[in-house]
Amino acid sequence: MTTPRTAGPDDAASPAFRHELYAYKGDSGFLQGAVSFVRDALAADETVLIAVGDDKRRMLRDALDGDSAGRQVSFVDTGALGRNPGRLIPAWHDWIAKSVGDGLPVRGISESPWDAATPAERGELRYHEWLLNLTFATSPAWWLLCPYDVTTVEAAVLDSARLCHPFQLADGSHGRNPAFSDEPFRFDDLAPACGPDRSLAYGAGDLAKVRGAVADCAERHGLGGTRLQELLVAATEVAANSVRHGGGSGTLRTWADGHLLLCEFHDAGHISDPLVGRSRPSPAQSGGRGLWLVHQLCDLVQIRSTPQDGTTVRLTMAVY
Repeated sequence: MTTPRTAGPDDAASPAFRHELYAYKGDSGFLQGAVSFVRDALAADETVLIAVGDDKRRMLRDALDGDSAGRQVSFVDTGALGRNPGRLIPAWHDWIAKSVGDGLPVRGISESPWDAATPAERGELRYHEWLLNLTFATSPAWWLLCPYDVTTVEAAVLDSARLCHPFQLADGSHGRNPAFSDEPFRFDDLAPACGPDRSLAYGAGDLAKVRGAVADCAERHGLGGTRLQELLVAATEVAANSVRHGGGSGTLRTWADGHLLLCEFHDAGHISDPLVGRSRPSPAQSGGRGLWLVHQLCDLVQIRSTPQDGTTVRLTMAVY
């Protein structure tokens, strides 16, 4: 039986969080690794949290039907989080905290929707996988298995996954991943604006103009109602951050790409925290809620920031 504490002699110095890649082929390969992982957990009296797509959820339920899983196996609803990978880390924090509170060691299975994700979403999913090692470095001990179907996932995605998973399940054995690298994450460049875009320079006192520019673009492309109001709140937060922390001014660009509406903010500031917006603010925290709120409101948030080039925050909302 393999657990984070008994996985092998080379794991004596393993971190509390065990982040493990499972490259598999097709549905049968998925079930072989995932079912074995769950049954090992049950034999060790551990609880298991499973976050996979609907098809994989049904397969696992059927395969585990004869096991006495009881309350120890839970299927978490990632659909409620929407498509924004920036909401996943706080969700896992919540799920893990609840399970640890129940007094049982924790394992998880998480498969991202690579086949349905847009290129921009895939870039943020890659960053999410890299951030997991950072955000759970000091968490209670738990083990996350990340399945990747090599028959459908792009080779570049799999290569990136190998770099950010310190462990792997391969040929039926759990062990260290020799391809793992703790080098800084390399972001994809933001895709250029698609088609005509409009620009607005803003500074202190111009937040109403920012909201007006966003509303104008949204109305021209059919975004309204509650989703428009959410985008306006998010845009106000980002522009206010530029004024407070980005040198007092910034530039807004708006455009549409098919059914997607995009608002991009650029300023001279620098964001050094790689987890900005992806950690739930504490009740006692005096600031730092703006980008957290933005992640909760928008379908996708992309942040690129360096001391040399300043900060770009791109917000995406789908027009239904």
